[in-house]
Amino acid sequence: MNAPRRTLLGLTLAACAALGSAHAQTTIKINGYGGTDPAVVGDLINRFVKPALAKDRITVVYEPLQGDYNKSLTTLLAAGNAGDVFYLPAETLDGFVATGKVLPLNGLVNTSPFIKSLNAAFTRGGRLYGVAKDFNTLTLVYNRSLFDEAGVKYPDGTDTWATLQTKLTTLKQKLGPDYAGICLQPNWDRFGAFAFATGWTQFDSKGRTNLADPRFAEVFNFYTGLARNKVGVQPSEVSEGWTGGCLKTGKVAVGIEGNWVVNFLRDNAPNLKFGTALMPKNTKTGQRGNFLYTVGWAINSGTKNRAASLKVLNILTSPQVQQYVLEQGLAIPSRTALTSNAYFRKTDPGAQNSRLVFDGADDGNVRAFTFGPQGADWSKPINEALAAVLSGQKSAADALKKAQADMNTFQKR
Repeated sequence: MNAPRRTLLGLTLAACAALGSAHAQTTIKINGYGGTDPAVVGDLINRFVKPALAKDRITVVYEPLQGDYNKSLTTLLAAGNAGDVFYLPAETLDGFVATGKVLPLNGLVNTSPFIKSLNAAFTRGGRLYGVAKDFNTLTLVYNRSLFDEAGVKYPDGTDTWATLQTKLTTLKQKLGPDYAGICLQPNWDRFGAFAFATGWTQFDSKGRTNLADPRFAEVFNFYTGLARNKVGVQPSEVSEGWTGGCLKTGKVAVGIEGNWVVNFLRDNAPNLKFGTALMPKNTKTGQRGNFLYTVGWAINSGTKNRAASLKVLNILTSPQVQQYVLEQGLAIPSRTALTSNAYFRKTDPGAQNSRLVFDGADDGNVRAFTFGPQGADWSKPINEALAAVLSGQKSAADALKKAQADMNTFQKR
């Protein structure tokens, strides 16, 4: 009698264990940025993720990484303590892919609804490592009042480098020494968009960078030449730290920025009347250049909850979530279907800016903002050369010669 009872008891315990396992709560941990992101992502989780996954007994927690995100994530991945799902910045993608800690998503997610250039930004060797959660491109954001006062036509989508330069020079001449045509940041993250318009490529087939390419010299001379006669000024020349600050002063007519500048101007320069235009076309090639600033959702290759992580990723990139992100005005969602979105048909400056940022994703020579396998130090020779010329310390020729020498030394490491 004892044996059958033990067998019955064993079956009962096994059944209970199976039942408990079937109803166990699964927790998916997300790593992302600090700052304002915890509030935004927390709202997304409460509004969309939790309701959709309640029946699956999947809960999601957001654990922001404060400080240097890339360094912190690298440490957590190496220790096996990173989130199941995490932000994957395009600019540092290569370094994370090399660790083997990012799950290839081919065959696991449907990428067809997303902008092709964004899919390409997260693809290496034919493998997709992230799905863009949102993105930004650069546009020309201009002070309408200054163009009106100078009697100069606004920048528009037909502008070439030459016609834009003429407009800026004329505006400066009309308004006088207290005003400037354009804010010029001495950094790759703005200058590089113009470089792509020439057809110049950041890396050759061997991963090397050629700053001696005539096309690079062309764009370098154009960009730094805008500083001639103070038509263009650096942010520091108007006691500001970035382009948005230049626009805020009301003394600089044009800034090169992404969609993030809209909320900044709304909060810090509420009376400024601004408009937006696409980046100008290179006069020779007839092409625009632009950056894709983007962060993807990625999955930890070591997660023990792959299926649940995929469910979370799919919800976070769903049409409902992307619509919400769009209407917050922080960044532009990555689905192609948004082309016909009603938000883009609004006439307010913020919505119009968003529309042109969206359009910029596949207009001309658009490349992901990335530093390649070398990391952020890759851009230092370019940034230093720009700063030296814009501040009058070096000629363009001398600055470029030194930049190439510094780049060669850096890439030999």
